[in-house]
Amino acid sequence: MADVVRHKRGGIYFEDFQVGAVIEHGLTRTVTQMDNMLFSNMTLNPQPLHIDAHFCATETEWGKPLMNSLFTLGLMIGISVNDTTVGTTIGNLGMTDVGFPAPLFEGDTINCTTEIVAKRESRSRPDAGIVDFLHKAYKQDGTLVAQCRRQAFMRKRPAPATVAV
Repeated sequence: MADVVRHKRGGIYFEDFQVGAVIEHGLTRTVTQMDNMLFSNMTLNPQPLHIDAHFCATETEWGKPLMNSLFTLGLMIGISVNDTTVGTTIGNLGMTDVGFPAPLFEGDTINCTTEIVAKRESRSRPDAGIVDFLHKAYKQDGTLVAQCRRQAFMRKRPAPATVAV
């Protein structure tokens, strides 16, 4: 995807996504206890598995709080935005096949990849298309901690400006 036309904000237009391409995102993020507490509290999630260290130490197999899986999902997709959809997406259409195959804990650092798994022209909008992304997040030791398939409604490249003579 070396010769893509990018939006001024950096996103890729529908035409330039190539099915089968895998993007390794440069952004990484170490997750913190504050991330977990803020996200769980902002979403009114009182699950002690995320916010109660004593509960986790005495009543769970993990011995420490797990990162909130919806935070992990949002972070994984957020990391992908700079390299894929910033300025070029019309909106998300859905997410499927969401999974969290291994735990993520405070202090872990995640990195992400995005594979372009499918794309098609919009049937209702000639200026747009639908792209299917497969996002994956790994922690620092290479363990897969999250994945999801996401469909996004994407802009096509704007028509070149015509100059009247």
